[in-house]
Amino acid sequence: MNTYNLLISHSWKYSDAYDRLVALLKNRGYFNFRNYSVPRIDPIIDAVGDVALEQAIEAQMRPCHVVLFLAGVYATHSKWIGKEIEMAKRFKKPILGINPWGAVNTSTLVQDNADRMVNWNADSIVAAIRDLA
Repeated sequence: MNTYNLLISHSWKYSDAYDRLVALLKNRGYFNFRNYSVPRIDPIIDAVGDVALEQAIEAQMRPCHVVLFLAGVYATHSKWIGKEIEMAKRFKKPILGINPWGAVNTSTLVQDNADRMVNWNADSIVAAIRDLA
């Protein structure tokens, strides 16, 4: 069974959705992954300023097979999610957009840049990761 290197882009302001997605993937049987994301509990401490933070995120993204973006409407207005989409494209990393659970509106920024969009469903997310990796 393959192990997939994933970076899950998210806003710390909306970290509950990130936490639920990580739990969803961890609880999905027959799926192994390494999480290269930067959660609130383990921030990039050495990054001082935007340039340093961008370089640190790039280093996290390089080994990843797929970059996942939660497509909540907040993503459309997030400076960093936009930068992470640009990084993923520059590194030729597939972008998987995930519609948040129960969301009526989603981010057009994520939709317009995703290689694939899926709904909040473990089987759909895992199948898309496997296809894109």
